[in-house]
Amino acid sequence: MMIVENTVHQQPTFRIFCVYSKKMLCDVLLVAGNIEVPAHKLVLASCSPYFCAMFTGDMSESKAQQVEIRDVDGQTLRKLVDYIYTAEIEVTENNVQVLLPAASLLQLMDVRQVCCEFLQSQLHSTNCLGIRAFADLHTCTQLLNQSHAYAEQHFSEVMLGEEFMGLSLQQVCSLISSDKLTVSTEEKVFEAMVAWIKHNKEARLEHMPKLMEHVRLPLLSRDYLVQIVEEEALIKNNNICKDFLIEAMKYHLLPSDQRHLIKTDRTRPRTPISLPKVMIVVGGQAPKAIRSVECYDFKEDRWYQVADLPSRRCRAGVVFMAGRVYAVGGFNGSLRVRTVDVYDGVRDQWTTVPSMQERRSTLGSAVLGDLLYAVGGFDGSTGLSSVEAYNYKTNEWMFVAPMNTRRSSVGVGVVDGKLYAVGGYDGASRQCLSTVEEYNPVSNQWGYMADMSTRRSGAGVGVLSGQLYAAGGHDGPLVRKSVEVYDPPSNTWKQVCDMNMCRRNAGVCAINGLLYVIGGDDGSCNLSSVEYYNPATDKWSLIPTNMSNGRSYAGVSVIDKPL
Repeated sequence: MMIVENTVHQQPTFRIFCVYSKKMLCDVLLVAGNIEVPAHKLVLASCSPYFCAMFTGDMSESKAQQVEIRDVDGQTLRKLVDYIYTAEIEVTENNVQVLLPAASLLQLMDVRQVCCEFLQSQLHSTNCLGIRAFADLHTCTQLLNQSHAYAEQHFSEVMLGEEFMGLSLQQVCSLISSDKLTVSTEEKVFEAMVAWIKHNKEARLEHMPKLMEHVRLPLLSRDYLVQIVEEEALIKNNNICKDFLIEAMKYHLLPSDQRHLIKTDRTRPRTPISLPKVMIVVGGQAPKAIRSVECYDFKEDRWYQVADLPSRRCRAGVVFMAGRVYAVGGFNGSLRVRTVDVYDGVRDQWTTVPSMQERRSTLGSAVLGDLLYAVGGFDGSTGLSSVEAYNYKTNEWMFVAPMNTRRSSVGVGVVDGKLYAVGGYDGASRQCLSTVEEYNPVSNQWGYMADMSTRRSGAGVGVLSGQLYAAGGHDGPLVRKSVEVYDPPSNTWKQVCDMNMCRRNAGVCAINGLLYVIGGDDGSCNLSSVEYYNPATDKWSLIPTNMSNGRSYAGVSVIDKPL
């Protein structure tokens, strides 16, 4: 005896049923609103438990030739019946919110699952709370958990959106009380709480004490407690909230080895689940200005392309701020520019924000507090000492105090609330620089710090473990592979191990206790290689896989790996 299964039989069989579109051999008419959908009971019942129960049981619909389907609009019903016959359906942003509940009602669980997967792929800081509420309403447990985790992991961006401002008290408390909340500092939680109250102050002011229970004030710095929290009017006018502040101040008065004696939920550090990271390399010269952007997956050791820049850009400042990558200024192959492009990794797309007030290429850029600083650079005719800052909340640029020295090809980094401008080229003296300046945002002043041991223009500058690294660069025709590191408390520089290759105009980023130097040029050609420094071993190593092509003057940052 032989049993044969014809795996291709099903497809032509179901093609025959496409006659339903011509109303041939149909034995039931489904009605939703003013739309009528002819179909075959046998086909519907074979694919949907809902229709199976309707047509095979004792329900009156089992014998009816016309059946009204409630709680589903006609167009959606037609799409789902089409799916039953064709196994094809298009899920979009416009139809997913009606498709999913309709699929749930008709018990088309594969369509429901596809809708959940689509929504999961669309998660973003601007919509994750809405998707979470939608998932909760329709009992999509996995999507509910995914969207909640996304909100926790991207809280610093979520707190800026309208969805957060529309949450209920219980929902805000649930979010900010989570140990898994991912924030750079507890300041973000305090700021989020204050912003939520002020969004509807009259109705929400009474909730201040309840919210303050979940803000871990002892984990804030003493300066922030005194300068910001204590001065906040919402705190000053509420005795219960002042008690939380006193608790935090007492915590800071204790010696560090005795702080464990104060055990409350507010002294427990948060333990977020870290997201996998990728390195993003933006534009650059290869050898001319390019639009290409590629990412490196540290775990998989592979490079892959993402959305191109809107226009060619090299010699730009590139930073990560508030969940997005900013490409600031630079050179487009013809002109120095002041435009700013912004990359959203979740949506894999670039948009623009207001331009700087001055054209700048070979500038330094960094984020300090909530501001993006554009430092020095070259405007096409002269080196710049001016500095401007972008506030993403107000979407505006403003000038701050200028440096004491004009610096193009300058490297910048932030350590302990101070901004450092390292080396560069002074067009006035026509010299590469060894000098370093420190910017204090509180006093809005620049001051000179200890010089590097050597002149460096186009050095790769990065911060690792509270220390400032200057890697490579050049002094005239000599391209360097030497590296030195600055310790702010002692105001001293020291040499560390040389890189494997001479590099100038390379990108730099730090992650997982390692300092990466990306591309650049060695004086004769652009480099596609990447090497990293391990301070524990004082050793540089090349990563196994090079970029797709050599790049100098590219911008580099680290971002969350898109889901």
